[in-house]
Amino acid sequence: MTNRRILLGVSGSIAAYKAAELVRLFKKAGADVRVVMTPDATRFVTPLTLGTLSENEVHVEIFPENVSGSWTKHVSLGLWADLFVVAPATAQTLAKMAGGMCDSMLTAVALTARCPSLVCPAMDHDMYIHASTKANIATLRENGCTVMEAVHGELASGLIGQGRMPEPEGIFEEAGEMIRQVVSARKGPLQGKTVLVTAGPTREAIDPVRYISNHSTGTMGYEIARAAARRGADVVLVSGPTSLETPEDVRRVDVISTAEMHKAVQQHRDSDIIVMVAAVADFSPATRSEDKLKKDETPRELSLEPTVDILAGLGQDKREAQILIGFALETNDGLKNARGKLERKNLDWIVLNNPKEPGAGFGTLTNKVTLLSSSGQEVELPLMPKSEVAEAILEYATNEGSGISDLVVEKN
Repeated sequence: MTNRRILLGVSGSIAAYKAAELVRLFKKAGADVRVVMTPDATRFVTPLTLGTLSENEVHVEIFPENVSGSWTKHVSLGLWADLFVVAPATAQTLAKMAGGMCDSMLTAVALTARCPSLVCPAMDHDMYIHASTKANIATLRENGCTVMEAVHGELASGLIGQGRMPEPEGIFEEAGEMIRQVVSARKGPLQGKTVLVTAGPTREAIDPVRYISNHSTGTMGYEIARAAARRGADVVLVSGPTSLETPEDVRRVDVISTAEMHKAVQQHRDSDIIVMVAAVADFSPATRSEDKLKKDETPRELSLEPTVDILAGLGQDKREAQILIGFALETNDGLKNARGKLERKNLDWIVLNNPKEPGAGFGTLTNKVTLLSSSGQEVELPLMPKSEVAEAILEYATNEGSGISDLVVEKN
């Protein structure tokens, strides 16, 4: 469960109070948990309770008031999750999910989620055994959902029969098994490995409108993340502001500033392979105006201070078996500067490129790079699509370049 993204849907059953314990179990196991609720679910357990336990905002309405842009949350949450768990799922919610209805944040997410879904019914016995409910459960299973059987026991009505929601511990175990199946289904040379990739630019605010940044589009980092996922790795992509879509089977963490990127990287610094592609701003304004600076107020000189050196910190604490890869964008003395960075920051590999070369650098779909290793290996790649550059980088970093010698020029 560590670093897995669990989206928990809670509907309006008396069993909703058990969702608090389920959130606690997921969090204790290291998962990142987000909660969506139907309006009726809030009658049984408050969003404040589940938000406090999950440490994330709880979403109830598709169109929340006074929150700009959040009406698309049902889409982003559906794409974000590794597993969507609906517990409890009432007869009403089962019917809506089976019929594709979309009148709450929970049912909207059910239509957008690309991940596996685990549905845990809870209702009175006669409702559970009704032909309509059975048909809805069968439809959900046909649509690929895993539906746990309701448990026999004492019900809220005072009757005894099948209809109780499975206990949180049982749901947690089933969720864990589903996560394991997802992970084991990923085949490839990096199966079982965790990979952290950073991509895109960072922005250092001058005021609420202006910022210091660069021309990075994030393409190279996204291609590396995509290539690592295709090789079976569990990939986390920490991304600065870009317009790119998240690669399939990649978990994306969005950041803006260098400080935010540093914080996100620290949370995944134990990854087996770390590829630091992001074009991080080296300097930040010493002071930031809380209001937009008027033209006649704008300083003629801007005082700057260095940002945190994320890569150097990773190199300083690098584990023996960990592979750390950095990038060097140089316009002069490229090999000298890249080798110095490689040694100074304790990297295993560094990828050198020059934005002045045609087809290389920012804003292109191609790149021309040279790979330098701590063991003295020097590999010059020709101009090629960034997707192929990504494959070559991972091949050399993990297998010393076997199988792609026809693409490169090696120098010792």
